[in-house]
Amino acid sequence: MQLSRDEYRKYIRAKRQQLSESFQQQASQELISQFSLLPEFNTSQHIALYLSVDGELNTTPLIQWLWQQGKQTYLPVIHPFSKGHLLFLNYTSTTPMTSNRYGILEPKLSKNEIRPINTLDLICTPLVGFDDRGHRLGMGGGYYDRTLQPWFTKGCGPKPIGLAHDCQHTKRLPIESWDVPLPKIVTPSQIWQWESTNNPAIIPRKR
Repeated sequence: MQLSRDEYRKYIRAKRQQLSESFQQQASQELISQFSLLPEFNTSQHIALYLSVDGELNTTPLIQWLWQQGKQTYLPVIHPFSKGHLLFLNYTSTTPMTSNRYGILEPKLSKNEIRPINTLDLICTPLVGFDDRGHRLGMGGGYYDRTLQPWFTKGCGPKPIGLAHDCQHTKRLPIESWDVPLPKIVTPSQIWQWESTNNPAIIPRKR
């Protein structure tokens, strides 16, 4: 029987939360190795990421490695006035942090640290699950769907790349009419790549 989207969220989150600390540490290092193989890594200077929660693949080592490579990194902040939207603020080792409404750490809002979304090069997106067609299952808030709308509809703006544990992959997710596949998803073991976000039937190439 096909699971619902909410059932998939519960199932995959449970698998993710059961991963051991040592496994998480190893996976975070393997993520760096895979990320370094991306052609986009060499051509991107302004890279948005996120701080991991709820058993997500730990992004902190990747962020620290990007600093060492001279890249500028940014974290999402829930927009204080535009409901359901995100801002992206510059993030360094000394950035003042605060907890948002979901208990997730984010940079303390400062208009001087905001980077316009259309001037970012990459947006690394969190996800709960993904499938063979590149469809991303998020937490259901729609924040990243709204953020990435220009890319999905016009092919402009920062390129989205999903980050996930290998165990978050499933063969086929239930999708809605507004769902658009990601062009790439990086896991600790491989890079999933689809030739076109408009062709859900294409088979991904694994690097």
